[in-house]
Amino acid sequence: MSRSDIDLAKVVATLERVAGALERLAPPPPATPVFAMAEAFVWHPEGRRLAPVERVNRVDMSLLMGIDRVRDVLIENTERFARGLPANNALLWGARGMGKSSLVKAAHAKVNAAHSRNGAHGALKLIEIHREDIESLPDLMTLLRAATQRFIVFCDDLSFDADDTSYKSLKAVLEGGIEGRPENVIFYATSNRRHLMPREMMENERSTAINPGEAVEEKVSLSDRFGLWLGFHRCSQDEYLAMVEGYAAHYGIPIDAESLRATALEWATTRGSRSGRVAWQYVQDLAGRLEVPLAERPNVL
Repeated sequence: MSRSDIDLAKVVATLERVAGALERLAPPPPATPVFAMAEAFVWHPEGRRLAPVERVNRVDMSLLMGIDRVRDVLIENTERFARGLPANNALLWGARGMGKSSLVKAAHAKVNAAHSRNGAHGALKLIEIHREDIESLPDLMTLLRAATQRFIVFCDDLSFDADDTSYKSLKAVLEGGIEGRPENVIFYATSNRRHLMPREMMENERSTAINPGEAVEEKVSLSDRFGLWLGFHRCSQDEYLAMVEGYAAHYGIPIDAESLRATALEWATTRGSRSGRVAWQYVQDLAGRLEVPLAERPNVL
């Protein structure tokens, strides 16, 4: 064997050792999710992992009051999507504590029950992505694109601050990207802001940009990519009391109607607001004082 052959053999052996070391250091490929395991999952971008949720924390649709119109619109849109028909991405925006995220989860449960196949878990899956993980949306879309199930990707309390550029990832996924949104995926988000940006941020864009109109359009065009804008507004006194009465009846809390109304209004006054969340917090306090267990605690709105 010539000297050149020996040197070449050493180089090959060295490269093989380096390649082996790199393979050992590399993270294992992400496991293919088994969507039959659950009806809901949480997306973890590290490792591109979907963690199954054994029991979704949701409130029964019958307990969501004062939002009849937006409830019907969202359910109809979700039903169309579950049937494979055209449907829109939805932005649920408005007052705090009025049931935006609860409605998304309740609509998924209602439609999934109607379209359930083969027992416990239906073909419509709910996937929650956290606000801070929005930049990983393209990875999630790649994972879901090849699946046979249909998915609602849900982000709660979605908003963006002045220096945040992750909204561009969301824009590309919703519409306009080369691949676009997969046919089997729809995106639902909740926010306290209609345009997902704080007002002072938009006003600052107007005051500092060379072309103020174009700068603001860049930000506002994100919310335009949601085909459905469903507004949630502060409830009236009658709606608030209906929520309280609905909870009390659902859990069998023994209190007369007059006392219930009086103490519920006093509770709202001390909180300085009326909403589904305030109604539920009052009912928790009332049940505790009367020593009534809340067997199936609904989601805090």
